[in-house]
This record gives sequence, structure tokens and C-alpha cells, in this order.
Amino acid sequence: MHVLVVHNRYSSAQPSGENRVVDEEVGLLRAAGHRVDVFERRSDEIAGRSLLGKVAVPLLVPWNPAVRTELADRLRAEPPDVVHVHNVFPLLSPAVIAACADAGVPVVATLHNYTQVCPPGTLHRDGGECTECVGTVASLPAVRHGCYRNSRLATVPLAVSLAVNRRRWWSGVERFLCISAAQRDILVRSGMPAERLVVKHNFVPDPGVRRADTGEHLLFLGRLTESKGVRLLMAAWDALAAEGGVGVPLVLAGAGPLEPEVTAWAAGRDDVRYAGLYDPEQCRRAVSRSVAVVAPSLSMETFGLVVAEAMAAGVPAVAAGHGAFVELVQDGVTGLLHRPGDAASLASCLRRITADPAGNREMGRTARTRYDRAFSPAVGLERLVEEYRTAIAGRSGGADGAPPTGTTNAGSRRDARASRKWGQ
Repeated sequence: MHVLVVHNRYSSAQPSGENRVVDEEVGLLRAAGHRVDVFERRSDEIAGRSLLGKVAVPLLVPWNPAVRTELADRLRAEPPDVVHVHNVFPLLSPAVIAACADAGVPVVATLHNYTQVCPPGTLHRDGGECTECVGTVASLPAVRHGCYRNSRLATVPLAVSLAVNRRRWWSGVERFLCISAAQRDILVRSGMPAERLVVKHNFVPDPGVRRADTGEHLLFLGRLTESKGVRLLMAAWDALAAEGGVGVPLVLAGAGPLEPEVTAWAAGRDDVRYAGLYDPEQCRRAVSRSVAVVAPSLSMETFGLVVAEAMAAGVPAVAAGHGAFVELVQDGVTGLLHRPGDAASLASCLRRITADPAGNREMGRTARTRYDRAFSPAVGLERLVEEYRTAIAGRSGGADGAPPTGTTNAGSRRDARASRKWGQ
């Protein structure tokens, strides 16, 4: 199969799980013998532009006519079997969908976030969940609140793009790949065409190392932002420390706007270590040595790579009981779920996960088994190729691009039945 991957790479200064997913999918397809070409822009290019070029970037967010022409010419010259679109913000724009229509090439799009219904793509505002723009056309609430970078002006191009390109996306893409059933449910409720939305979880490469015992620390690995639950975790940990602790230290690894606050909080403590930004090998080692990986996000996560990576290493997770985490973590079986935003519930789960070594080891073994069945490269490749073939058949079999009758997604239904019990 010949696949063209379309992606706007995020800034190299900001570690991106989305960039990783794209790179790993490209590598997986190529290793399986498929031809994969890439059409991309890099956000790092913006820094090298003239002042006028930088000023023009927001104007290109809703529509970049030069990209449409360049991509359409490339597709006509050497048409692939399918185009796989990932991120188009800020330099590609939804003009890539029009280019594919110009050339008559079927499109699959992975939805890594909620940008189809929320301008910043997070469904998060002021420390909590926000769905004000879900189901609206103009996304005026996002502009009013300045949801992107806390700026009304910066939010306008995203809101405009969402409003003017909504139908283009919905009619021009054969298959939308949601990375969790929780994400799909929200997008269906927003009015997106349900018959084109399927669940294809991200896969995680086998780390090549697994936990040998119950681990030596609890690990938070991710962006140091309020939405990732960093402050919530600090509050829960302080409450545990006041009661004598849990017998293992907490390691926080990552970078972000809360880094000064985390650094100051961890300074001089024996029970906390701030490790900075890990490289991939350090991440693998840190995960494999964990009692549990902690993911206390306040946002409705669309997936949760760190949880899947923990499963691959045979490590349970303690995660917030909402969004995709209720699909990834089977409460009491492969980890524990805490009440979202509740420091006491999180502290209780951290106490439980460290207090029962035998139970912890069993959770880790079960987590690895679940990884093999649901999130391994073999499963990821099978599902990816399946959706490509469905998209190609849909384009050739009907003008509306709807998938053939009988196409189902049993895996998403199974995952949607994941346990929602609170870990207390």
C-alpha cells in the first residue's frame, strides 16, 4: 500500500506525544513493507520567517492556498492509495482536505484531540472541564474566554477555522480515527457523522524492559501544567507526607510552565525528586522501575500514552477516572482510578497501590497482558491497515464516502464497558 502522511510537526522545544505517534506509525508501516511518504510543515519554521511572515501565520490557520496547490500537484503527479492526515495547525490548514478532493484521493484523519469541536482542542478551561463550544458553530465562547494561550486574539483564527471548515472536514474525510471511545462519544454528540468515526487506539512500542519487582518510586511523567494534574498531585502528596508517607519517593519528570513551582516544592525533600526532562531511554528505565505511573489529569484525555507505556512495562497506573483513562485502566485489575480533581481520592489510591506488593505485582502482570492484546505494534498495524482499506473501499463504493454496510468496531464497544469504579 502507498500511504502519504500529512502532518504539521509541533515545536521541537515542546515534547509532543502526537509527533511520536506519527513517527512510530510511519516506522511501523514501513517495516511491514508499505510505502510511506510524508508531506509536512514544522512549527519550528516560524522562527526563521520575516516579521511580515510571522504576522501572516494566523491568517493561514483557517486556509493556506499555497499548501492546497502544492499538495494537489503532488497527489496528481504520484497518487497514493490513501492520505493519512494528522495535525494541520498552524501551517498546513484544512486546505489539505481540499487538495485531496481535487486529486480524488481518499482521506483518513487521526483525531489526536478535540479540535473538531473545541478551538484549543482540550475541553478544559479555568481548572476544569469545559464543553461550551461542543455543538456550536461559531465557537464564540472560546473567543470570549480567550481559550488558546489565554488570548482572545490568538483564539480567533482557530475559531474561524473550525466554523468555516467544519463541513469540509466532515464531508472530505472517509474515516476519522478516534484514539478512544470516550473521545468518539463526545464527537458524536457534537454532531460529527457517527458512521465515519471509529476507535483506533494508539499503539506503544515494546520497551524491551519490564519491571522485575514492585518498583522503587511512584512516577509522574508528562507536561508540568495544571491541566495534567500537577498541583493536584502535589496536594495529595503533601497530605500523604503529613501522615508519614507511603514508603517510596515520588519522581516527577517533564517540563512546562509549572517547572519553577515544582522545583521549589521538591527542593530539600527526601520524598520527592524533580528529574527534569527525560530522554526516551530515561523514560523507559524510569517507567520500568515504578511502583505505579501516576496520571491525575484534570482534562478529558483522548488517550494517555504514559499509561499504555506503563502497561507495556508491566506497571500499573493510578489515573483520573474520566476520559480515555476509564478504557485504559481497569480499576482494581490493571491499576486504580481516582475521582477527577479530588486530592483525597488520589492520595487514597497512592496509598493503596503501594501498600499491597503482591496485589501490585498481579496488577502489573495483568496490565502487560492487556497491552499485548490491545496496544502492541501488531494490533496497531492490523487496525491501521484495516481502516485504510475501508477508506479506499468507501471512496470507490459510493459518492458520500460512507463506510461499507456492516463495518463495526467491536473493540471500541468492549473498551467502552471498562470499569468506572472509584479507587478508594
